[in-house]
Formats: sequence, structure tokens, C-alpha cells
Amino acid sequence: MHILAHERINALPLWRHRISISPLSGGRTNLNFMVEDGCESFVVRLGEDIPAHHVLRFNELAASRAAFEAGISPEVVYAENGLSVMRYIHSHTLSESDIAKPQYLPRVVELMRRCHQEIPQYLRGPALMFWVFHVIRDYAATLVERGSPYATKMPEYLKIAESLEAAIGPITPVFGHNDMMAANILDDGARLWLIDWDYAGYNSPLFDLGGLAGNNQLSQAQEAAMLELYFQTPPDAALLARYNAMKCASLMREVMWSMVSELISGLDIDYASYTAENIARFEQAHANLKQG
Repeated sequence: MHILAHERINALPLWRHRISISPLSGGRTNLNFMVEDGCESFVVRLGEDIPAHHVLRFNELAASRAAFEAGISPEVVYAENGLSVMRYIHSHTLSESDIAKPQYLPRVVELMRRCHQEIPQYLRGPALMFWVFHVIRDYAATLVERGSPYATKMPEYLKIAESLEAAIGPITPVFGHNDMMAANILDDGARLWLIDWDYAGYNSPLFDLGGLAGNNQLSQAQEAAMLELYFQTPPDAALLARYNAMKCASLMREVMWSMVSELISGLDIDYASYTAENIARFEQAHANLKQG
């Protein structure tokens, strides 16, 4: 696979010098490579549409370009079917433990707010909505249809999802990143960058907030601080209830993403372990929600 990828990358028309190519780790829906072209560095992302994961590359590209215009993501310098080239940011990739640190959490929340508020000013062409409960229902159908060993869990998951959706109630959409993993946030020493727009689309802001907390194991105190930073006022009981329901939905979606990936992905990733890890996180969050 990498040999074909190298051949395709070498053949791109934008290079000015003889290039060097090296693989980058971390991609869960695509292959990533670092390309050195003279004194310039780039990241090449290779990945086709993945309908089972609601990943459409035209949408990822449009969101990435708009995020660059908003000043929160690297510049896309070239794109063609299933491939995009971005300027490389010399930076530190955040870890889960970084997110909760006082020097990072306010900056990450501000980065998220800018994503939500500013990207729509620059977004061009059709735009998608990422509604987690539609994704959950679609994942459940895929797992049952393909005979997944997790299929027997789906009636219970769908029942829980129905109650969570009701608890969230009406929403005011923003433009969400919808994959708030620490690994998607870069620190270049002066500013933070948000990358990887595979799942971008309009959503409730609570999904990114819940995803940030659930994916990075924030404490209840840190969650309260995050919500106050985002909404500029301490969260009341009603907001906390809606937020906690969305955090559970975010974690359920991450569980089911991994379950489906076990069936369809050709990447060399231990999805079974990732599924088990996220089941534990989801079940703990759901138990906390039921306890009130």
C-alpha cells in the first residue's frame, strides 16, 4: 500500500525539488505522509470516502479550507480525488493529559469556539450536518447487517440513545469539528491549531464539548470549568443535564465507530482494544448520568 502511495505522491505536479517521503502515524481513516520539498514541509493525506463512517472527502476538504481562512488550521495547497496536501506545522501534538492542564484548557476551548463561530463565514459549497443519533442508528444497522459480534448489544444501545436524544432536546447548531481528540490539536509554541476535518459539520456545540471531555477524561471540576469558559457563565442544572446526555452520546458513537472499524478498516490498528477502552468510558459516563 505504501509503495503505491509513494508513487502517487511522487507524481504530484506541485513539487519543485526531488522530494523525500516518510510515513506519519496517527491516521485512523487515512494514510498520512510527511513530504520534504527543498526547505518546505508538507503533509499528504490519502483517503477515499468512507460512507459507513459518514466521511465524505469533499466535505473534509471544504471544512479544512474554511478552517485555514479562519486561521485555525494549516493551509491546503493542493487537492485531488482522495488526496490533499497541507503545509506542515512544526509543533507538539497534544496528549490527553495536556488537555486538562491550566495552560491548555482555556486555549482549547477558545479554539473550539472559533471553529464553531468563524468557519461558517468562509465555508463554500454544500455543508453536512453531523447528528450523532443518526450516526448511532446507522452504525447499529451496519453492525446487525454485517453480523458483528456486537450486534446483540444494539437493541440496548438504541434504547439508551433514544433516551439521550430526548434529554438533549432542541439545539442551536454551530459548525462542529466533531472529533475533539487531543491528537487533532497542535501547539506550535505560539498558537494552537485544529486539524483533521473528516467528520466536520453542523451540530450542537455540546457534542464537541462532550467529545473533548469524554475523549480526554476530564474530571467533573474540569468539565464545569470548560463549560463556564465556553458559555461565559457557570452552567446551570439544565445545561449540565443536556451536556451529560450529549457526552454519553459522544462516547457511544466512539464505541460504535470502533466496532464498525473492526469490520471494514484495512488499516493496521488494534480496533478491538480501542472498542474495549471506549466501552469502559461510555459505561462509566452512562452510570454517572443515571445516578444524577
